[in-house]
Amino acid sequence: MNSPVPARLAALRAAMQQHGVAAVLVPSADPHLSEYLPAHWSAREWLSGFTGSAGTLIVGRDEAGLWTDSRYFFQAEQQLAGSGIRLMKLRVPHTAEHLAWLQQHLHQGDVLAVAGDSVSVTTRQQIERHLAGTGASVRTDLDLPGAIWPDRPALPQAAVVEHDLVYACIARADKFSRLRKAMHKLGATHHLLSSLDDIAWLTNLRGSDVECNPVFLAHLLVQADQRATLFVGRAKLTDALVARLAADGIAIADYASVTSALNELGANERLLLDSSRVVDTIAAAIAPEVTRIEAANPSTAFKAVKSAAELEHVRDVMRRDGAALVRGFRRLEQRLAAGMTVTELDVDTVLREERSAQPGWVGESFATIAGYQANGALPHYRATPEAHSTLQAKGLLLIDSGGQYLGGTTDITRVLALGETTAEQRRDATLVMKGMINLSRARFPKGASGPQLDALARAPLWAAGMDYGHGTGHGVGYFLNVHEGPHGIRAPVPGGALVALEPGMISSIEPGLYKPGRHGIRHENLAVVVEAEQTEFGEFLAFETLTMCPFDRRALEPGLLNPEERAWLDDYHASVRAALSPLLEEADLEWLNRHCAAL
Repeated sequence: MNSPVPARLAALRAAMQQHGVAAVLVPSADPHLSEYLPAHWSAREWLSGFTGSAGTLIVGRDEAGLWTDSRYFFQAEQQLAGSGIRLMKLRVPHTAEHLAWLQQHLHQGDVLAVAGDSVSVTTRQQIERHLAGTGASVRTDLDLPGAIWPDRPALPQAAVVEHDLVYACIARADKFSRLRKAMHKLGATHHLLSSLDDIAWLTNLRGSDVECNPVFLAHLLVQADQRATLFVGRAKLTDALVARLAADGIAIADYASVTSALNELGANERLLLDSSRVVDTIAAAIAPEVTRIEAANPSTAFKAVKSAAELEHVRDVMRRDGAALVRGFRRLEQRLAAGMTVTELDVDTVLREERSAQPGWVGESFATIAGYQANGALPHYRATPEAHSTLQAKGLLLIDSGGQYLGGTTDITRVLALGETTAEQRRDATLVMKGMINLSRARFPKGASGPQLDALARAPLWAAGMDYGHGTGHGVGYFLNVHEGPHGIRAPVPGGALVALEPGMISSIEPGLYKPGRHGIRHENLAVVVEAEQTEFGEFLAFETLTMCPFDRRALEPGLLNPEERAWLDDYHASVRAALSPLLEEADLEWLNRHCAAL
């Protein structure tokens, strides 16, 4: 079937000509600057045909380019073929970043259009700085992709529900009280939030407007005087829930009325907002006489540090999630051993069946990645009914999956040896494991940040002349987004913020190695930062591993592990066996014991 993309680009260029526009910028974003988008705001995907979660499209009069990172190079090459859109590889030498490309290609009098509900205040300012010397201008009042999208999906209308205090652990009123104290310190009379996970956490509400993320479309305006307004579709809430919110001083207003409310603020008001997390269209509605206080949302830092009660729920979820995976992995191996046909799609089905039987399970935390052999070399590979591989009793299967539970969010990657493996595969899997153990065992001074620790996971690969192109770790929400800031473990970026790791922060630890056309390796656990010791040099922190599921030692070359690394792996497997044994029986328990045996 011919791609519809060229016809869509032609329609967009006709609209551009009509409005005197030289180029259109189409980010992967919605009015809440979410990582994963409701279909209504997937304009970049609709226009380009590229389905990856990260990418920026620019359409000019005569050429078009899509910028994405190394996780998606292979996928983008396939999906952009024949579309008339050129793949622009991010962070590759001699490839201009998209803003630099605009700077080079736009000239005096040219107009760049970008929908104002898809760029933050900060991003618009960055664009204007890059175009300052070109004579080109920016318009954010034109949503040209939306204007030519005839069957654009409607806004999602899923129900909003309360996160029971048994799991939420901290009462809504207490969270708002803490937020108002932070507002007072900053001198704010009002605080605007558009980031969906902040709003869900503060209000102890959850939804399903975004696939795999238990959030709902809303804006929130908090006042210093114990009042707040939640801008959300009223039909999503029951009358009883509206009454409970009102008891906590939270009124309900129509989702689209947030701009009117901002426009009504007066000259004496001081509005706190995070300019990197509020879109240009919303900010433009703020009356000019209102004083803006631009700072990070205080709630972003609050929710990153999990309470002791939350962590107890998370540990229980990790045990149940691990037991579900053991059952699923054993079932897959049993089917293969019996000569049954098993595909990458079956992996997703089996794991969903096992997880959904667990108490408090809500859904997946992201789309399962099950990549067999060469498909594992694609970090964000996703099998489809049209394109997937059949498993065989040999080689490696990479499985990256996760669950959303009332008591926490999981994210885990395991590499299974389905049969005979090569010496290269075992060596590579072991080098990645050495990096994971390195970081998992780390002790670091209070105040250290993720970018300062990142090299610990890469060092064994660097010593062998290898590396990987993604970050080593991301924050994880509490029955919220699987990717959560403000902290992360990644290579240092010039000018990038160094967010100190604090006790209670959960992060993934997931080094990897990818050899296109051959195989991919990624080992991933979630870990929480904990206090380690106090010395004459100050306070030191460490990681407590939360994920409870065996690694497949058949994929490793134990001789490449030093005594400390072997001891860590044996100790980890002893902990896994102790945690999961009470939840398993018969064949599943036997599988667990076999995979948790000492090296």
